[in-house]
Parts: sequence; structure tokens; C-alpha cells
Amino acid sequence: MRRLLLPALLLAASAAPALAQETVIPRQNIRTGYAQVLRVEPVFQTLTATRMEQQCNGKVVPPNDPPRGLSRIVGAVKDALTPSADGESVEEAAPAPADCELVPVQREFRRPIAYDVDYVYKGMKYRSRLPYDPGNRLRVRVSVTPFVPDSGR
Repeated sequence: MRRLLLPALLLAASAAPALAQETVIPRQNIRTGYAQVLRVEPVFQTLTATRMEQQCNGKVVPPNDPPRGLSRIVGAVKDALTPSADGESVEEAAPAPADCELVPVQREFRRPIAYDVDYVYKGMKYRSRLPYDPGNRLRVRVSVTPFVPDSGR
């Protein structure tokens, strides 16, 4: 009997400090509500891209991009049914004009990366920067904590 009682007492003694150290986390005073959006202003990022384009006689010639999707299939069938006399496709046989050169053309692109949002909640106006456009209503998190003044200061 003693052999069974001693391990049980050791187990109970080692578990007692663990039970005493358990911390209780109080539930926070947090809830959600909805605010009325007054204004949304997008914040843009400007990107610059350079592309080489063919320029002939001082005019930029649009690039001859390869066709995609269904037009690619139709073009392949058309080329297979109507080959030129020497077996090359019609597009490859056309010579390029002699007075053409490749020139760099810069283009700017603007894309929204954030939104500055002005909104009203319970009569108070606020402003936040969000990663999305919230629309007419904005869901807000409301947290209430008591004010505890510094003692002795």
C-alpha cells in the first residue's frame, strides 16, 4: 500500500504549484459597431515602365504582338490553308521598312495602394488609412477601458 501512496503524494505535490500559477484573463470590453463614411480618397502609386517600340518616319508603329486565344487558332488554320509560293507564311515574307529604328518609350501607370477614409462614429469624426475602399459603412472596433490616474504625480 505504501508503494502506491508515495507516487500519488509526489504527483499531487508537484501539481499544486502549477494550479496556483494559473492566471485568469478577464474578458475585455470590446465590441463592434458601424460608422458612417464621409469621404474616401485613394492613395496612388505611380509606376514608370519603359518599352522599346519601332519608330518609322518619325511615327511610332504599334508592336505586332502575337495573337492570343481563338484568333491564334484561326490564324494558324488560315496560314496552313493559304501558304505562299515558297512555303513561308505571308507575315514572314513582308520586308521591314529600311528607315525604322527601335526607340525607348516611357509610360506611367497609377494604381491605388491605400484609401484615406473620413468617417463619423457616435458624433466624432475620425480618419484612417485602409487597404480597401470601405463603401458607405465602415465596421469599427470599440474598446472601453477605465482611466486610472497616476498616483503620486
